[in-house]
Amino acid sequence: MFNAVSDDAYLSMPFSMGKQMEKNMRIWLSLAVVSFCAFVQANEKVVNVYAWPQEVSLEIIEKFQKDTGIKVNFATFDSNEMLYAKMKASKGQYDIIEPSGYYISRMIREGMIQKIDLNALTNYQNIDPRFRHPDYDLTGEYSIPWVWGVTGIFVNRNYHASKKIEKWSDFWSQSYYDALLMLDDPREVFNIGLLTLDQSPNEQNADILAEAYKHLLKLLPNIRLYNNNSVASLIIDEDVTVGMAWNADVYKASRENPAIEFIYPKDKFVMWVDAFAIPSDAPHPENAYIFLNYILQARIAAIQVQETYYAITNQAAKESLPKTLLDNKILFPDDETLSRGIFQTDVNNEALETISRYWQLLKLQ
Repeated sequence: MFNAVSDDAYLSMPFSMGKQMEKNMRIWLSLAVVSFCAFVQANEKVVNVYAWPQEVSLEIIEKFQKDTGIKVNFATFDSNEMLYAKMKASKGQYDIIEPSGYYISRMIREGMIQKIDLNALTNYQNIDPRFRHPDYDLTGEYSIPWVWGVTGIFVNRNYHASKKIEKWSDFWSQSYYDALLMLDDPREVFNIGLLTLDQSPNEQNADILAEAYKHLLKLLPNIRLYNNNSVASLIIDEDVTVGMAWNADVYKASRENPAIEFIYPKDKFVMWVDAFAIPSDAPHPENAYIFLNYILQARIAAIQVQETYYAITNQAAKESLPKTLLDNKILFPDDETLSRGIFQTDVNNEALETISRYWQLLKLQ
C-alpha cells in the first residue's frame, strides 16, 4: 500500500533520499495511469473488426450493436497482403481480423493470432463439421470459418454465345483478345498459370513458378484489366464480358443479367475459406468473443448469405435459407463438381517472394 509522506518529513530527508522518493512517486503515478488506461480500454464497449469488403453484412453489424450495446469499428482491406502488412505495422489495433485460410497458417506460425477457446462459443456447433479442421488450421483452435467460395470463369453469353469455354486453358485463345478480367491478386492469377500446366496451385518450386510466369506472359494480350473490388459491377455494366471471378460476385451479376454464366473449370479450380481470428495483441478480446458467438447464430449467419450472397460455413443457417438460394449451383455446387476443387494453402517465403516478383513484372508489361 502506498503511504503518504508529509512536506516536513520530505524536506528533512537527505537530498538523495528525497530525490529517490520523488522518483518513486513518479513511477507509481505512471503505473497508476497506465493501469487505469488499460482497465478503461479492456472495459470499453467496442470491438475493432478488419475484414474483406461485403463479407460482414452491414445489417449484421447494426443488429449486433443494437443487441449488445457494443460499438463496431469496421474497416476493410483489399488483399491478404494488405491485411498482413497492416498487422505487422499496427500493433494492438484490431480485435477480429478475417484472413483467407492460407494466411491463417502463416499467422499461426508467426504468433500473430491467439488460440480461441471454442468452449466459450456456444454457437460454434452450428459450423459444418467439414470446415472445422481445415488444412490451414488442423486443430481448429485459431480460426472460425465464416464464408467460402470458388474462383472460376464467368462469361456473358450475349457476347460469347458461339464460343466454347469450359477450362482455364481456353483463356489463351486468340478469340479473347483484350477481353479478360483477371483478379488483382498474385496467388489467384498464378493459380491459373499453374493449373493449366497441370501443376498444384500451392507449388513452391522456383523452376515451376518460372514456367507459370512464362505461360502467363503469353496471356497478357488477352487481359483487359485487373480488379478485385468492383467485379460484380463491371460484369453487370458489361465493361467486361469474360474472365475470372469469385462465384459470389458472378451470382450477384447473374441476378441482374441472366446471360451471365459461371463455369467451374474442368482443369480444376481453387476453393477458399475466409475465417475470423483474434490477433495476439487484441485490445478487447472479451468483446471479440461476444462478436464471434453472435454472428455464429443461425439466424444471423443466414442474413450474411441473403444480403451478400457469399456461401457460409454455418450449416444451421444454411438449412434455413430459401430454396432458391440452396438450389443455386453458382453458390452451392454439388459434390461431384467440388471434387475438382483444391484448397489454397500457404507457401514458404521464398515462393511468395518469387510470385510477388513475377507479379510485378507481369503488371509492368
